Amino acid sequence: MPHFIIECSANVLAIQPAEVLMDTVHDTAAATGLFADNDIKVRIVPFEYYKLGAGKNSFLHIFGYIMQGRTTDQKAHLAKVIIEKIAPLLPDISFVSINISEFEAATYCNRSLIDPLNTQKNRHF
Repeated sequence: MPHFIIECSANVLAIQPAEVLMDTVHDTAAATGLFADNDIKVRIVPFEYYKLGAGKNSFLHIFGYIMQGRTTDQKAHLAKVIIEKIAPLLPDISFVSINISEFEAATYCNRSLIDPLNTQKNRHF
C-alpha cells in the first residue's frame, strides 16, 4: 500500500520514459511522509487506442489507492504535490490529472493477512 496506477496515451512515453514517470510518482509520494518507501507500488498502463476531445491528443491520469485513515487535507496535498512534479515533465500533454481513493481496511486482504503464522493480522507481516 499505496498503489499508484498511471494510465496514459502511448505517445506520453515518447516524451518521458516510463521509469522517469514512475520514479517521480514514487519519490514524490515517499517524500510526503505518509507511506513507508518500500510499501509504495507504482505501475503504468499506456493506451494505444483512446478518444479525447477535439484538438486533444494525449493524456496522463494517476489513480492513487491508499489505505483509509488519512485526512482530506493529507490526500489533497498528496494529489497536488504529485501533479506539481509530473506536469512540468509533460508540458505539451493535453490532460494531466490524479485522484486519490481509499481502500476500506475491513475489506482489504493480502497474503500476509491469511498467513497462519501472522497471529497479529499485520498486513506487513
